[in-house]
Amino acid sequence: MSNHQMIPFDGNGLHLSPAEMQAVMVQARKMMEMMVDYTDLRMVYGCALKIVRTKFEVLDSEFEVRNQRNPINFISSRVKSNQSIIGKMIRRRIPLTIENMEKEIQDIAGIRIICSYEDDIYHLADALLQQDNVTLLKRKDYIANPKPNGYRSLHLIVSVPVYFADQKRDVPVEVQIRTIAMDFWASLEHSMKYKQEIKDQDIVAARLKSCADRIAEVDKEMQDIRQQIDAGKDVPSDEDVLIQRLTKLDSIFDL
Repeated sequence: MSNHQMIPFDGNGLHLSPAEMQAVMVQARKMMEMMVDYTDLRMVYGCALKIVRTKFEVLDSEFEVRNQRNPINFISSRVKSNQSIIGKMIRRRIPLTIENMEKEIQDIAGIRIICSYEDDIYHLADALLQQDNVTLLKRKDYIANPKPNGYRSLHLIVSVPVYFADQKRDVPVEVQIRTIAMDFWASLEHSMKYKQEIKDQDIVAARLKSCADRIAEVDKEMQDIRQQIDAGKDVPSDEDVLIQRLTKLDSIFDL
């Protein structure tokens, strides 16, 4: 076959020379390798999420046994969508490579912990960060210092080791811990943020900010009431505590 002979590429009349075909195959191979690497990377982040989620589930079980109540109401986790990752990289003007994605985007893996009370947020965060294989990379306390729109939550970026058959990788995971009320508010605010057109948007934003302020007051009052109730409880005897713990063992460890 002559080097100048054209080779059909598809059924739409497009033809490529051998040199052009080789260039296309090189690009296709690079694209396939990138897709394999990207799939592998998402798997790594998914494994890191399982590790962090398990840590919180263990803490919740410990609190239930030791304190007779669960600090965690709900746990949700996700690996950031392709669209969200690319959009964030574009907004931050980061070149679209897997290396840059892994280096620059620290919230690809995210887990959200929903608590009943504000003090549970800090107890859980402290317990997590005391663990030897958890490294704190970044902390933003939007409860002590809410965002201007009223958003409140504790954000942590932590790194955890993930062990595979042939390697260990330290993987960042974003942890958000908030109360039920904070999460309810954030869900509504998120809906407003992604609506294209909202009538009287400034008024709606002001009302949301007012709600955030009231929610903060209610969270603190509910916590005070719980603490007052706890303080008024009869001090159980050692035998009572033992019986309470024994009655909970079957349900807690029934996996």
